[in-house]
Amino acid sequence: MFDKILIANRGEIALRVHRACREMGIRTVAVHSEADANAMHVRLADESVCIGPPPANKSYLNIPAIITAAEVTGAQAIHPGYGFLSENARFAEIVEAHGLAFIGPTAAHIRMMGDKITAKQAVMDAGIPVVPGSEGGVDTYEDAVPIAEKIGYPVLIKAASGGGGRGMKVAETAANLKEAMDTASTEALAAFGDGTVYIEKYLGRPRHIEIQILADTHGNVVHLGERDCSLQRRHQKILEEAPSPALNDDDRKKIGDVVRRAIEAIGYRGVGTIEFLWENGEFYFIEMNTRLQVEHPVTEMITGIDLVREQIRVADGQKLDIKQSDVTFEGWAIECRINAENARTFAPSPGLVTDFHAPGGLGVRLDSALYAGYSIPPYYDSLIGKLIVHGRTREEALLRLRRSLEEMVVGGVETTIPIFLDLLEEADFVSGNYHIRWLEDWLASREN
Repeated sequence: MFDKILIANRGEIALRVHRACREMGIRTVAVHSEADANAMHVRLADESVCIGPPPANKSYLNIPAIITAAEVTGAQAIHPGYGFLSENARFAEIVEAHGLAFIGPTAAHIRMMGDKITAKQAVMDAGIPVVPGSEGGVDTYEDAVPIAEKIGYPVLIKAASGGGGRGMKVAETAANLKEAMDTASTEALAAFGDGTVYIEKYLGRPRHIEIQILADTHGNVVHLGERDCSLQRRHQKILEEAPSPALNDDDRKKIGDVVRRAIEAIGYRGVGTIEFLWENGEFYFIEMNTRLQVEHPVTEMITGIDLVREQIRVADGQKLDIKQSDVTFEGWAIECRINAENARTFAPSPGLVTDFHAPGGLGVRLDSALYAGYSIPPYYDSLIGKLIVHGRTREEALLRLRRSLEEMVVGGVETTIPIFLDLLEEADFVSGNYHIRWLEDWLASREN
């Protein structure tokens, strides 16, 4: 097993990886920007290295600085967390070219799944159902017209590269197909350096369901059930739960087995997530994330499996010590992504944290790097914590979530905690009757 791992990230995920390493007897190296010199992951790591000024492109995206930090400190592996360089195939190649282990999938798999067109073809070949759409990129409006007519309006124009809702436009009718294509392509080129777009059938009120998988380098694969990530704002998830209130046991087993066989077929290693849209009992592949997900704790809470520990073991070449028959699902887990933002306008709220109290008690977990006296920098994502609760039933989890939200204190900055307290008053949410557009409709109604 590795003696020392460098954590190429910041915030709560850097702290999460550090904790897993410490429990495995592995020393850690924290890298940080000048703005994060007093961050919790830096304070707790065995060693720390400053890799640049505050902007991410000069620090957390600075590959030469990260590699140098690993070599200087004698780290044997690099864990990229999520975001930043976690799905950068070139970074994975460079890490391994320097004799270090990359705690993630192969560069080839990152590259395959990073291009949505290539990914769609790969999973189709492996037997995973996909949304009806173009077979590849669509270059011109003239090419798009017959494809859209065959699929049937409305259609979705999507960037082949990237994600997060950028380069994604809906064409309701043939009259706005060209405008949607041009806008999506322009956005994709600006955001990802690639203006290639493709076309898919636009689903009206689907759920966003994802399947967590875990695979080693010896051909062993298990799936760890699903997460429901349908509560989204501008294509960004804000609350996730496991299991999904929309699926039954037959749905769950069917899609889990399909995904497990597909992952075996492509020879994947490490953790990964296959994301689907689910509507009227049918699953449609949308993308694969070749990294640890922000929402991984809800899976850990219902399975008891430490995903970061398993990532590290797989990167060390070890076999999974669990079989599919060993995986059991106990109770219900819900995660709220708490941001330093105004709960009405969503404007960022960086600044000094004057007071901090973490909720506790049975079935409560808070993944956060906050502490009283910490100054939240304005340079990065506004996520400051993930509150995860577990209960024997969904009703118990919801009651525990309310109590924990009421107990949590973050003074000095604004947070999105009030949104979740309001959500708990909504009958549709409490009953589990929501879809991927429900939250934005609800937020809009609060403004009126």
